[in-house]
Amino acid sequence: MTLATVVDVIGDQGHRGVEEIRCRIIEGDQEGKILVRNARGPIQEEDVVHLMETEMEE
Repeated sequence: MTLATVVDVIGDQGHRGVEEIRCRIIEGDQEGKILVRNARGPIQEEDVVHLMETEMEE
């Protein structure tokens, strides 16, 4: 797992409390990289989240 901070909450995905977020990785060899991921539950800017996967799909 990799730690990341939420930079921006982009918007609601429309079902079951899933929101699209933009987050910045804060540890590891990809530190500083910004990713867009889906997150479930209440979330706001500056929250710290655990990312299961940081690879981009091709």
